Amino acid sequence: MNAGSPDACSPKKPGWPPVARLGLADIAALRDLEQLCFSYHWSEAQFKLGLERGAFHFLGTKDQGRLTAYVAFSAVAGEMEILNLGAHPDYRRQGLATNLLCAVLHICRKMGIETGYLDVKPSNLPAIALYEKLGFTCYGRRKNYYPDTGESALLYRYDFPHPGADAAKPQSASKESD
Repeated sequence: MNAGSPDACSPKKPGWPPVARLGLADIAALRDLEQLCFSYHWSEAQFKLGLERGAFHFLGTKDQGRLTAYVAFSAVAGEMEILNLGAHPDYRRQGLATNLLCAVLHICRKMGIETGYLDVKPSNLPAIALYEKLGFTCYGRRKNYYPDTGESALLYRYDFPHPGADAAKPQSASKESD
């Protein structure tokens, strides 16, 4: 079971901008924001291929038509993986990443996803705090994973709650019935 607050995503905080699905028309803005957020980034062709093939899902928030934050994720065979999460430097620490991750968790729950994964640099303490607040737990490390810094990746997992799962668990037998 995840240790995060069950209410971390609910209710929606006042002032959070709406989350929208991003598509082919948003590729240039996605590429530009990713280049601003990360020293290594996807190409426009990679974004296009992921969207056209339906391999990746992109959600974003906008302010007056300007893309302010986005999340990219895949969802296949009962598993979800957060591929990228970035916010424009002018919009960081305003809850956009929380808003986007909550939207991903909500969508994945509706899709019947069972487990979610992501990786993060150990130096990215704000991201780690966010993931743990939402219920992700660290389960491992990949050494020298990130090409820009050579840092290891911390591996995080999210186990989606299953409605009625507690009711389906067998009751433990008492000593009297042994």
